[in-house]
Amino acid sequence: MDLPTAPEVIEALRRRAGGDLGYPVWLDQPNAGPLSEAFAERMAGRYGWSPDPSLVRTFSDLNQALQVLLHLWTRPGDGVAVHTPAYHPFLTTLQIMERPLHPIQAEPDGDSWRFEVPDLSGCRVLLLVNPHNPTGRVFTREELTELAEQAERHDLLVIADEIHADLTFEPHRHIPFATILPERTVTLTSATKAFNLGGIRVSVAHLGHRGVLKALEAQPPFVYGSANLFGVEATVAAWRHGDAWLERVRALLDRNRHTLAARLPETFGYRIPQATYLAWLHVGREGMAEVIEREAKVMLTDGAAFGPGGAEYVRLNFATTEPILAEILDRLSRFR
Repeated sequence: MDLPTAPEVIEALRRRAGGDLGYPVWLDQPNAGPLSEAFAERMAGRYGWSPDPSLVRTFSDLNQALQVLLHLWTRPGDGVAVHTPAYHPFLTTLQIMERPLHPIQAEPDGDSWRFEVPDLSGCRVLLLVNPHNPTGRVFTREELTELAEQAERHDLLVIADEIHADLTFEPHRHIPFATILPERTVTLTSATKAFNLGGIRVSVAHLGHRGVLKALEAQPPFVYGSANLFGVEATVAAWRHGDAWLERVRALLDRNRHTLAARLPETFGYRIPQATYLAWLHVGREGMAEVIEREAKVMLTDGAAFGPGGAEYVRLNFATTEPILAEILDRLSRFR
C-alpha cells in the first residue's frame, strides 16, 4: 500500500532495535512462541475460530509456505485446483514445480463474480485464495461448504490463503475455511497485506492436516529457515495493537473502491471488490498494461500473468491517498 505503516508497529520495532537483539527465547520452539499465540487470539477475536497455537508454524512468506507444502505433500504431476484468474506467483510455483493447474474459472455475475466448481478428480490439492486475488471476491459459507464436500470426496489437502481477510468490507464476512473442514486444511496468513508490512517477511501456517504436520516435523528444524525477530515483533504489534490504524485504512479503501465505481469509464467493466485493495479491470485485449503505462503513465499489472481468464484484464492497486487516486482516474479517463 502507498500508505504509512501503523505507528504501533514502528514503535515496537524501535523498542526492539534499542534493546536486546540476541537470540529470542522462542527460537528453538517450532511454533515461534508469541506469534502463534497472537495468531490464535486474532482468529478467535475477529472470526470466531479458536485454532490450536501448537499447530502454528512460521515461514518467510506465503509463497515459501506454499512451496514447502507442495514439496512435502505432492509430487510432479499431481494436480492443484485454483480459482482463476489467480495470484501470479502461485501459478509460477505450480509451473516450476510441475504441478498441473486445474482452473476453477471466474465468470461475471451481475456486480460480482461466481465460480462454477468442476469435477476435482485428478487433483491432490485445492489452493483456495479467500478473499480472492485479483477479483476481490469473498466466498460465502455455501460456496465454502461445496468446496469442502469436493475436498472430502476427492481426498484433497486444502491450502487456504487468507492473507486478505482483514481487508473484507461490510456487509461481507470472512469465514476461515478451517472452521468448515479443519482436519484437511492448512491456513496461511500474514499481517503483511492488511498492515502494509511486505518487507517484514513473516507468515504463519496453521497445520490442521495432521499428515502435513507430521511430514514437516520429520524435516531438519531449520531447513526452511526460521522466524525473524523483527518480523515477529512487527506482526505481534500489528495484530494486538494496530486495529485502530487498520480501521482508518479500511475506511479509506472503502471510499476508494466506490470512487472507482463512480469515476471509471464503463468500458473498464469494473466490479466493486468485496475485499482487498485491488481492482480487476477489463481492457478488451492483451498487452494493455504496457500501453497504459506508456501513454497514461499509470502502472498496472498485466492480467495475462494471472492465468486463464486474465489476458484481457489489468489489476489496479487503489491503496493510496485520495489525491493520488484522483490523478490515476483522471489519466485513465483521458486514456479511454
